[in-house]
Amino acid sequence: MSDNSTDGPVWWTPSEPIGSGDNAWQLTAASLVALQSVPGLVVLYAGLVKKKWAINSAFMAFYAFAAVLVCWVLWGYEAAFGEYMLPFVGKPDTIVGIDTMLAPSYLPSIGIGQEFPLATMVYFQFVFAAITLVILAGAYLCRMNFYAWMIFVPLWLTLSYVVGAYSLWGGGFLYKLGVIDYSGGYVIHLSAGTAGFIGTYWIGPRLAKDREDARPNNILTVLIGAGILWIGWNGFNGGDPYAASADAGVAVLNTNLCTAVSLLTWTLCDILYYKKPSVIGAVNGMITGLVAITPAAGVVAGWGAILLGVGSGTIPWATMNVLGKTRWWSQRFDDSLGITHTHLVAGFVGGFGTGLWATADGCAAFGLTSPGGAVAGNGIQLGYQLAGACFVIGWNLVWTSLILLFIRHVLRVPLRMTEEQLVLGDDAVHGEEAYVFGPCEAHDPESGYIQGHVVREMLDRSDELELGAAHAAHHQVRTPEITGEQHEHEKIEGKNGESSVP
Repeated sequence: MSDNSTDGPVWWTPSEPIGSGDNAWQLTAASLVALQSVPGLVVLYAGLVKKKWAINSAFMAFYAFAAVLVCWVLWGYEAAFGEYMLPFVGKPDTIVGIDTMLAPSYLPSIGIGQEFPLATMVYFQFVFAAITLVILAGAYLCRMNFYAWMIFVPLWLTLSYVVGAYSLWGGGFLYKLGVIDYSGGYVIHLSAGTAGFIGTYWIGPRLAKDREDARPNNILTVLIGAGILWIGWNGFNGGDPYAASADAGVAVLNTNLCTAVSLLTWTLCDILYYKKPSVIGAVNGMITGLVAITPAAGVVAGWGAILLGVGSGTIPWATMNVLGKTRWWSQRFDDSLGITHTHLVAGFVGGFGTGLWATADGCAAFGLTSPGGAVAGNGIQLGYQLAGACFVIGWNLVWTSLILLFIRHVLRVPLRMTEEQLVLGDDAVHGEEAYVFGPCEAHDPESGYIQGHVVREMLDRSDELELGAAHAAHHQVRTPEITGEQHEHEKIEGKNGESSVP
């Protein structure tokens, strides 16, 4: 049985001086990953959802980024990368003292050090933890109660993320077994995708109207966020050798190669199936390529990255566009942004592909004693990869469910927004709107809501409408039937036969 013991690069010991080059690259890589979340996924989410959910979607990501950092320095980092406590988790502790932050980085459960201070390592690993929660949020958008989300983030970080991180990266039992997860295909994407998948079952679906018409409100904003996400992945995968090494360069090149192939493959699938190339489809293909190469980035050759790109551009496409649209699936799992397909499925494809196409030279350059994958004559690596995937999926299915049920039944905090909030969106949840121009999606003559505010007749003045807390006289004037060509508010018929177009 192989393990992931360090045997390739010559690592320093804690008594050696800090290398300024490695420290500079590690901080740069960490900053690139941070930008993937803020503003990358913040603006991507804000553009992907309907206009009435732009603020809530962006703020769920923004909140997670801040909350994770506080939890990370108080107990999360040491639980994920500290001294051994259990085979799947380390001893929780704080990283707040100046002496601790200035000390050289060292992973005690593995026995290796890095040529930069612990503060750099803590921040680098934080941005990975943060983006995991930000990714997970994508499955819950447009209906999860924000207060439930505030509680969910620290609980899931503690009971799920740190377990995967220690087990695979911090010296836990999967690391010792020999499972290869170069930069988080399992720790980040498989776990976030699984948690997103099962969480949609417990939280429930979006409103039927929001599901039927889920067109993005700003595709250009989506492309801006996607571009930040793509380029930021250079730090995501390039920073995991913990050094400005040759292997870091290999990881960066493979990352971009796999992503490009996946984007093109997904676009081709869209053309063949839908007869049109889709920008949103291309973004999905980009994301699945980034996810699939993550567990393999520095240990596969260029041809392996290309094969992974083909797999990540076809298999998640099929699950999203075929399986995901079946009646059985759609009635049970309403994944707002398809996180199940772009992260769970793509992460599994990447992990399995690592077991197939990891090279002996790539593993050695990364400091692993593994002789590579099946292509290098080490077929047992496939078994290790499958075992790791099964643990991550199983753990997240159970603990995500328990956390959500705890929030609902023990803390008595609803997982879903109220009906009024679901209809009105940002204005009801946050008292804010993303845009102050354009048509209002909350305007629905049948529901009694208009222009993002509750509308009801005032008993003493039936010809006026009460808009939320403010009283405004909306004089109702009959207008011609509004056609589909008019991009204006729908009319609302009044009791006196008149209508109002606010």
